[in-house]
Amino acid sequence: MIMGGILLKTFTNRDLFFAINSRYNDVADSLMYYTTMIGQGEIIVVVLLGLMHLPRFRNWWYFVTAVLCNLVPFFIQQWLKVVFNSPRPLNYFHHADWMHWNSRWPYLTEHSFPSGHTAGAFSFFCFLTLLLPPKSQPWGLLFFILAAAVGYSRIYLTAHFFADVYAGSVLGTILTTAIFVIMDRYRNQWQNRKPKSA
Repeated sequence: MIMGGILLKTFTNRDLFFAINSRYNDVADSLMYYTTMIGQGEIIVVVLLGLMHLPRFRNWWYFVTAVLCNLVPFFIQQWLKVVFNSPRPLNYFHHADWMHWNSRWPYLTEHSFPSGHTAGAFSFFCFLTLLLPPKSQPWGLLFFILAAAVGYSRIYLTAHFFADVYAGSVLGTILTTAIFVIMDRYRNQWQNRKPKSA
């Protein structure tokens, strides 16, 4: 958070966007295209539901906490997109020749702030990290790297500015952590209640 804030204070939107978007190659084009999908709802929902096959996650506490930790940030970032209605890089820079954009990538021009994919990825991976037992906490570093990779991919793919990604990461992390801490108070009384479908 500190480093991101320093970058935003030190460099312009164009500087930060150009620093990432201008460094490209064919391999990165494909890699970033698929990396960005980690922050999509379809992937997140499948993984969260898949975890319910594990006995320790087959309870109402996990189900409700997973839903709240991932849906609340989603709805808030969607609301913020409408409120700010910021143009995306393709629109903001008027399709400038120096921009790297591939025709097979989604063509996005509006509702740039904040980044939904980044917020989704940080909510998701923050939630997974908070679920880890103490001995497995080092996995949290890998989860952070994956979430950050999603944010990087959004700039690379010409979908967002650094400020959008930064705001999405902060929003996803803070909201998910706050909700998890609140729900953790009810863990003991809800963990033994099993969903009927389980």
